[in-house]
Amino acid sequence: MTGFGKSVKEMPGKKVTVEVKSLNSKQADIAVRMPSSLRHHELPMRAALADALVRGKIDLTVTIESIGSSETSQTLNIPVMEAYMRQMRQACETLGIPEPADWYAMLVRFPDVLHSASATSDEVTDAEAAVALEALREAAGALTSHRRAEGERLEHFFAERIRKISDLLAEVPQYEGERIDRIRTRMDEALSKITGIEIDPGRLEQELFFYVEKFDITEEKQRLSQHLAYFLDTMAAEGAQGKKLGFIAQEMGREINTLGSKSNHSEMQKLVVAMKDELEQIKEQVLNVL
Repeated sequence: MTGFGKSVKEMPGKKVTVEVKSLNSKQADIAVRMPSSLRHHELPMRAALADALVRGKIDLTVTIESIGSSETSQTLNIPVMEAYMRQMRQACETLGIPEPADWYAMLVRFPDVLHSASATSDEVTDAEAAVALEALREAAGALTSHRRAEGERLEHFFAERIRKISDLLAEVPQYEGERIDRIRTRMDEALSKITGIEIDPGRLEQELFFYVEKFDITEEKQRLSQHLAYFLDTMAAEGAQGKKLGFIAQEMGREINTLGSKSNHSEMQKLVVAMKDELEQIKEQVLNVL
């Protein structure tokens, strides 16, 4: 869900710049920095951004500059800077942290510190707000293109991880017969050390069957195989599928863990560890999926 988009629009006497940055988040968490004169247009801009980007930790920055006029200049809003500086000093004293080494570099980054002095009103007109909204949609579109490129990379990454887990799962059956033989051998060896007791062969076979049945992994293999196929199908589906892919990955983890607990065989345990390694890579990157 990471990406960056920027759009610059010019109109008579004004230049509107919109920058949008997105990081991973489970919900749409939007932080906005814009001129105070544009604040009453913030809600529709937030709504447009949420509709375009769905979710993510989104930073929106909107600036409006006056251009093409000798009567316009950028000036520092000294009272606002003083207010910020007092609050920062109080915070530093309360928290017991040193004051900034470069006050100016920090203060000019706060909202409303730079003030546009112009012969015309600082109020944003409806036309300027409409241009800002159009620029926002273009910036969101550019960010979406970044996301799409990342999504294509992740699609190949996930497909490769799923293929490796599937290949490892295909190696499991070769050890299942050997595993049962080892269980039988250990039971026979243990019983051979017991003297003075007559053992019913039929009952022994029945108990062996019940014991081996506890280690049967047929259902786990089938479910894991189904989850692998479902993951690929979901990845190819339309719309935002990130949360669903995360849920499927959790189900895959449950089946792999059960395979490990029932394996009772060193080589099968190695396969399970390798599966877990591939799955952890999927879980890490699935957080980047919208």
